[in-house]
This record gives sequence, structure tokens and C-alpha cells, in this order.
Amino acid sequence: MKAIINTEYGSADVLKLQEIDKPTPKPNEVLVKIYATTVNRTDTGLRSAEYFISRLFTGLFKPKFHTLGSEFAGIIEQIGENVKSFKVGDEIFGLSTSTFGTHAEYLAIPESASIALKPKNFTFYEAACIGEGPYLALNYLAKFKIDKNTQILINGTSGSIGSSGLQLAKYFGAEVTAVTDTKNLALAKTLGADFVVDYTKEDFTATDKKFDLVFDAVGKSSFFKCKKLLKENGTYFSTELGYLSQNVYLPLFTKKIIFPIPKDTKEQVEFFKDLAEKGHLRAIIDRQYSLEDVAEAHRYVEKGMKVGSVSIKVV
Repeated sequence: MKAIINTEYGSADVLKLQEIDKPTPKPNEVLVKIYATTVNRTDTGLRSAEYFISRLFTGLFKPKFHTLGSEFAGIIEQIGENVKSFKVGDEIFGLSTSTFGTHAEYLAIPESASIALKPKNFTFYEAACIGEGPYLALNYLAKFKIDKNTQILINGTSGSIGSSGLQLAKYFGAEVTAVTDTKNLALAKTLGADFVVDYTKEDFTATDKKFDLVFDAVGKSSFFKCKKLLKENGTYFSTELGYLSQNVYLPLFTKKIIFPIPKDTKEQVEFFKDLAEKGHLRAIIDRQYSLEDVAEAHRYVEKGMKVGSVSIKVV
């Protein structure tokens, strides 16, 4: 089968399209013929190992996972003898965040992993884009009791995590102020934002309004710039480590910032499926590339894509 391989850290040039052995599912696994996957900021970060701390999970000197990719959608082609919850021909989607491997034509993954039947109203390409963004956003939002009285500011609502966070926050009932650029103001409103701020024209940190939660979904601000926006019991969180990894250490000194270690579950993916089928969660696709062009997709994401996810068409 075809797969994108990288055996060293570095620029997108380390990514190579190669023929490798097709996996054989273990007794508790399903073999998925992948129709769609994505390239996201996690992929580019793990490939470059820009943050040295990531090497603690992926290998100190060389990557131990030679095929990246964490989101996917496809059709089950084969099942292990002990698999009970899926059958051959099922259309599924989900996440592979521990061993990756979705930038390939096939993936063997345990039935107990973060996978579920594909939303009936979604294409494979849409389904592949409602994994990582929603799960990372939910990883933060689930730490709080959110209702109609909760006021949230989300910086970066056009990206995968930010657009997912906006939709999830609105589903939970919150009032959301969305920060984005001029061309994506309409998208933020379409996704349910109550108020929008165009960061190209005004500094969102200069507002006098106070929030229960400030969610920096692009890591372009900081706790110190945003703490004046927080109510007395307000909380700040960011998707990035921050300058000198400050977002990892600051929670030790103040309760106004959190930085939880993300963990995905099957229950989350099933929740996203339900939201998608009921119209509460949309997939926002920026561009689509072929598997052969994954390296170019990495370059595009690193340049700072503005909207949603970058989809990879495998079939």
C-alpha cells in the first residue's frame, strides 16, 4: 500500500511517498481502507519536532512512528476474529492519536479505539475533519459547567480547533465572542457567534468586557495579555505551549489558567457523530490535497492556513 513515510525530523522535505506492507488486523482490530484524512498543526509539529518536548512521546533522535496522521474516515475491509461492534463494509471515522498512521491507504486499529460509524449526512472528507479539532476543543471546554450564563471569548475561530470550540460552546449554551480576520467574520456568525471581533482592525484584548473563559485556539496571544479580560473566577487556556512553555508551568501558580493533557475517547467521537447528524457540528474544509501531495499540505499548514481543516483525499 501507499503511505507517507518520514524516518527523520525536519522540514516537509523529509516526507516521502512509499510502498509498504498492508497491515493485517489483530484479533481485536479492524482494517480500514482510508478514503480521507487530514494534515493539521499536530502533524507539522511532530514532523519538525520544533517543540523538543514532543520527542519524549515520538522519539528523542528519530521518529518512532514513520507515518503521521491522526484523523481519518473510510470503510472497514476486514475485521479481527474477536471484533463484535463493527462489520465489513461499515463506514467509519475517528482518531488515531497514539500511533498515528492515517496518511496511508490502510489502517489497522482496535475496535475499542476512538472510532465510530460515520455521520450519515457527512461525506468521508467531511467526517475526517471532525476529529482532532473538536476533541482538542472539548478537552478544555469539558472542564467547565457551561450554560447560557457563560461568556466565552475564542481567539482564532476560523481554524479547526477554534471553529469546533465555537460550535461546541454554542451547543452547550454559552454566549460566544469570536475573534477572527475580516474575511471570516461571516463564517463565525454562521457558526453561531453572538459577537465578532476583527483582529485586523482592533485589539481584542483592549475591550472592557469580562469573560468566564478566554480560549486562545491559535496560541497567538498569552495569559498575561488576556488576564485583564477574565472575570474574578475566569479561566484562560491556550492550545499552544506559549513562550518558554509558560502555559505548561503557569497552572502551578494560578488557577486562572489550565493546560490539560488531551485525551481522546470513543465516547467523544460518538458524541461528534451525534452532533453532526443533528446539525450542531459542521466540517470546515480549507483545501484538499491528494495523498501524493501531503508534503505540500504540510507546507501550506505551516504558512498559517486560515480556515478549518486541510483534507487529504486518499480514494
